[in-house]
Formats: sequence, C-alpha cells, structure tokens
Amino acid sequence: MTRSPGGFAPHFVVLDFDGTLADSFDWFCSVLNGVADRYRFRQVEAHEVEALRLQGARAIVAHLGIPRWKLPLIARHMHALAARDAGRIALFPGVPAMLADLREAGVLLAILSSNRVDTIRRVLGPENAKRIDAYACGASLFGKARRLRALLARQGVAPERALCIGDEVRDLEAARALGCPFGAVAWGYTDARALAALGPEYLFAEPADIARLVRRPELV
Repeated sequence: MTRSPGGFAPHFVVLDFDGTLADSFDWFCSVLNGVADRYRFRQVEAHEVEALRLQGARAIVAHLGIPRWKLPLIARHMHALAARDAGRIALFPGVPAMLADLREAGVLLAILSSNRVDTIRRVLGPENAKRIDAYACGASLFGKARRLRALLARQGVAPERALCIGDEVRDLEAARALGCPFGAVAWGYTDARALAALGPEYLFAEPADIARLVRRPELV
C-alpha cells in the first residue's frame, strides 16, 4: 500500500463497485463487442485490451468512436445486461472481510457507481449489502463528481474526511473535483501503473490494505 503522510483516518469511505468490489472485467469484455454491434461503434480486439487498460474512459470512448449522445443509451443497455448476468459476477476475494472490518471500525460506507442499485445488491448479497450505509448509483459515465457532491452533502461529511476508492481514472477525477483523498486499487479495470502515474493518495494492492488503513492510521 502506497501511503501519504499524516495519519489520515477517514470518517466516510466511498467505494466504486465494478472493478473495485466486483470482479466484472471478464464479463464486461464478454459482452462488449455485442454491444458494439448493436450501437455501431468499434469492436475491441483481444490484443488491444491491455493497452486500453492504460487509458482513461475519455480516451477509450474516443478510440472506440462513440459519440457522446450514444453514451446514455449504451450505459442503459450495459446495465440491463449486468442485471441479467448478475449471477455470473462475483466479489473479489477479500472484499467481504474488508467490508466487515470497516463496519467493525465504525466507518460509514457508501457505494458510488454507474451500475444499478438492484444489480449491486444482488452481487453483494444480503450480508454485505447491509454493511453499506448509502448507495449513489446510476451515475452517468462522467457524472460521478455530481453524485459524490450530493452524497457528501446528504451524509454531512466534509470532503477531506472522506476517502474515495476506485479503479478508474474517472473515479480519481471525481474525487479530486471535490477535494477528497483518493485510493486507487491495483486489481480493477485500469492498469495500476496508469493510476499510480496520477499520484493518488493511496494505492492499495489488496482489499485488506483498505481495512488496515482504517484500523491503523498511525502507521500512515
């Protein structure tokens, strides 16, 4: 875990879902080219995947030749497919234990995601879903900052007391727009090298690192 100085102890942890809690990348790749055919954008060849994982969402959208007006249509369709296939998507190993540890430490938890809340709850399962205090779901591809601002206001949490955690450049950008510390995860959609190059406050190698930060802030 890459650490920043100061013994930071977050009061509120805001988690992305796909690629952060849920291991959905293989599923995403399995349906993407079918969606490309439906909405007439460029398919992704197998040899391109690793290079695209080094890019942010804006660069990927440009590479695939997707006009901005199509993004809401594509997102709704992808969310419907995810709801259909929720049984194929599992949490990353260590995520349930991490969520339990955070709750035991008394930290408020939220999920900020473009995915649908019903799909997220199904993948989490009843026990993990009960550990989440707030859901801010259905955000547009580039609308996470607006949802994050509303979430912090509802919870009465100052941005500097929240820790946002995600696996994509757009997650980091949303946190920075609000002044929230950001923790990047090394196991998600975006290659960890691309996230590290942007200087997140934390880079987590495994889910247990997140719980360790909350339990032992004096080591930070």
